[in-house]
Formats: sequence, C-alpha cells, structure tokens
Amino acid sequence: MATTLVNTEFNFPGQKSVYHGKVRDVYNINDDLMVMIATDRISAFDVILPKGIPSKGQVLNQIAATFLDATADIVPNWKLATPDPMVTVGLKCEGFRVEMIIRGYLTGSAWREYQAGCRELCGVKLPEGMRENEKFPEPIITPTTKAEAGHDENISREEIIAQGIVSEEDYTTMERYTRALFERGSKMAAEKGLILVDTKYEFGKRDGKVYLIDEIHTPDSSRYFYADGYQERFEKGEAQRQLSKEFVRQWLIEHDFMGKPGQVVPEMTDEYCESVANRYIELYEHITGKKFEKSEDTDIAARIEKNVTEYLNSQK
Repeated sequence: MATTLVNTEFNFPGQKSVYHGKVRDVYNINDDLMVMIATDRISAFDVILPKGIPSKGQVLNQIAATFLDATADIVPNWKLATPDPMVTVGLKCEGFRVEMIIRGYLTGSAWREYQAGCRELCGVKLPEGMRENEKFPEPIITPTTKAEAGHDENISREEIIAQGIVSEEDYTTMERYTRALFERGSKMAAEKGLILVDTKYEFGKRDGKVYLIDEIHTPDSSRYFYADGYQERFEKGEAQRQLSKEFVRQWLIEHDFMGKPGQVVPEMTDEYCESVANRYIELYEHITGKKFEKSEDTDIAARIEKNVTEYLNSQK
C-alpha cells in the first residue's frame, strides 16, 4: 500500500494559524499568504472517511493549479506558486460566506428537488417538463451559505444581499466571474470529450478586489459527464457516465452508509483504496490531458516541509 498524508502539523516560517478542513489544511503565513495542502483525506456525505487515498491530494492540487492558470486571464485568483505537488501557496483573502454553485444540467440534488415538485431553486425559476440530466436553456446559479459545520444551506441572490452577507456590487462581480469561469471550463471540458455539468466556486476579497480562491474544476468540486453517448442515454432515460467522485458515494450507499446517525462506514481495504486512487489518476489524465507523474512518497510530510519552507524563505 502506498503511503498517504492524512494529517499535517507543520510549523512554517511566519505561521500564524492553521485550519484543518475536510480534505485541505490551510496555513496562514503572516496574515499575508496561505499555504494550502491538499491531503489524501477523502470525504463523502460530510464525513471524513477513515482511510486516505494514495495520490489523491496531488491529483486535486494539480488539477486545480491547471485550471487556475488557464482562467487567470478572465478572473484574478489567489494562486502564486505550487512549491510541492500537494501544495499551493497564494494570497490570503477574506473569504465570502457564500459558495457560487452553477449548474448547466438538471441533475443531483437539483433534480431530486425538481422531482419533488420544486420549480424554484435559490430564487431561480425552473421550466416545466424537464427531465433528469437535461441541459438548462442557460446555466443557473444556485448559491449556498458556507456552514461552519454540517450542510451548506441554499439561499437566493436577493437574500444574500438583503442580509448583508455580500454587498450587491461584490455579488454582481462574483456572478459575472462565475459565468465566465463556467464558460471557459465547459469549453476546456468539451475539448477532452467531457461535459462540465455543474461546479462550485469560492471568492474572497483583498485590498478591495474580488479574487477567485480555493480549488476549481476538480472532481471533488465538479461533476463531469462523458459527451460521447450523452444524448442517447438522455433520450433513453439512462444514467449518464460520470467523471466525478460520485463512484465513492455510490459504493458507500451500496454498503448502507449515507452519513446518517448510527450508520457505520464500511471497511476500506487497501485494495479498495488503491482502486479509488486509480480512478482519481484516470480523472486527472482525462480532465487535463496530461500523463500523471506520481511524486516521491517515502516521507511526504518531510518533502512538503522542505519544499514549502524553501519557497517561503525565498520570498523574504
């Protein structure tokens, strides 16, 4: 079994604090920079699963870096450097307490609500007579509030502005950036024979300017369909072939786990973890069009500490 990085406890030069998220650990450097480490932890149904997935952190970090670089001409983003395959260093921004979710197709939780009779999602009116996995006439933005713990909550543009969560000016900027990013991401996906179905973006502010922060267009934050066969499957009402971590959720559901009280996470054997790792590598290669090159993993923590420390010292 390959080694994995599931916990980090670094003490970098100038470190002020650290935040341990579900899969990322974020280190605050002098209230100016952020060192974001994509660990090999994996979460589903808002639960961190008990075992790490080899190479997962590297896959997510490198996909995000690819798309941050590919969209920097349309939206300013926080990324400055990737001193290690699992690490991005960037500008510290004050994050908005809203996630911008954009959907090009009626699927997932939006489809479940639609099926239950809902015809308005986050203040957006939905057409009658739609079917599962059908393309919207125009992509819709369905924001959620960022919860400190538990599930994020759906909210409308009007509520966000009325409650003072985000100013109207900043929200309008975030909306414009969200649509531009989704358009670019959709074009890049199409070039690889994929459909970018839905995704989420997070934004923050620094010196009065709105920046794109966090990861983008990764299989953890986005859903992709294979373009080949999409129309045929849609017309027959069949499930679409997906490129996302949905396969992990499906495996958990098949083993009676959906994150509900009293449910137990099924045993994750080394073989299962390796199979998930292989799927993530496949995702990377398909989404980026590049061959995945595994980084040296005998002592991942020591490697990261060395690479990040050298980078931070070089910035002084």
